[in-house]
Amino acid sequence: MTETTATTGEAGTYATRMLLAVSLGWAVLQTGRFLLSPLLPTIIEDLGITEATAGLALAAFQGVYAVTQYPGGEYSDNWNRTTLVVPGLAVLVVGFLLFGVATSLATFLVAAVVVGLGKGLFAIPSRALLSDLFTARRGRALGIYAAGTDVGGLVSSGIAVLALTYATWRTPFLPVAVALAVVTVLYAVWTREGFRVGSPSLDAVGTVRRLVASSEQRETLVAFSLFYFMVGGFINFFPTYLAQARGFSDGLASATFAVVFAVGLGIKPLAGGLGDRYSRRGIAVAGLLLGAAALTGLVLATSRIALLAATVAMAAGYKTGFPLADAIIMDDAPTDGMGADLGAARALFLAANALGPAYVGVVVTYGTYAHAFGGFVVCLLVAAALLLRG
Repeated sequence: MTETTATTGEAGTYATRMLLAVSLGWAVLQTGRFLLSPLLPTIIEDLGITEATAGLALAAFQGVYAVTQYPGGEYSDNWNRTTLVVPGLAVLVVGFLLFGVATSLATFLVAAVVVGLGKGLFAIPSRALLSDLFTARRGRALGIYAAGTDVGGLVSSGIAVLALTYATWRTPFLPVAVALAVVTVLYAVWTREGFRVGSPSLDAVGTVRRLVASSEQRETLVAFSLFYFMVGGFINFFPTYLAQARGFSDGLASATFAVVFAVGLGIKPLAGGLGDRYSRRGIAVAGLLLGAAALTGLVLATSRIALLAATVAMAAGYKTGFPLADAIIMDDAPTDGMGADLGAARALFLAANALGPAYVGVVVTYGTYAHAFGGFVVCLLVAAALLLRG
């Protein structure tokens, strides 16, 4: 579908409905995903497992999600978006239902793997669909979609408190499954695409060659890999940093962490829209530089007010990158290979993201958070330089 047919009249209404459906689906599944973090201590105690075992289950979720990115993207190109989006949503419903009835490690592990699979099937085709429908406003559409992550982070925090106070850790996963079932029905009713299954073959070699065809594309991949590496380390250790290195109470650390999601909720659509109007690379570079300055401020701040200001600036800086990274990759991709290129690129980004927490853990063990965050500042500056060259 072209931009002219997707912005006016009936076609514009259709594009808006599809944006609503996939963005709502992303927000709901991210709510379910982020529920696991605050509920994890209770889950560990209830299932009688260790922290290491719980970590392996979550690693399995993340691993399945990462490796499903590329095939989900290429199949959505070769077949169509709906043929991947609807099964992805259906698998997510099953996965969260399994979390809601899990009474053993085996069921919990299966639930994690199933949710990872469903998220992987949904993530790339849904983004590619928005790129199909919003060619000239791609960044803003992806920004609205990506803001679902921040909605999920904020909503899950409140739901987790209610669940632990008035119910069990399993209870909130059932409404998540029901909400995703409703989204599945809405999407299936609204979509104009039928289901089409084609060849199961994948052209991984061709996709990789296309992604690294020019030095600009290679540098873009390195830049956003460094960005995702930083995000993985920062987002997982920031509350711990506040509690251990800054003396925040658990409640204050959690509230400060919630500020990051609140800022992201507004920044992502704004950054995507600015990227549409001006330069995606330029806006991304500005966000990376702001993030580097804010990370420095987090280390050097001597008061809680200054620390909060640095937190807001950090959120504004790094949240800018998410919709722009996706849009830049899709800008460079051919129309018939957009899903495959984005899937392969995001698989790389997620692999880098998974290394971030390990890096922080090792550096903090033998050094300090200042050393770890200093390394991230270097990553952001190098990423900005690479994007600026492009």
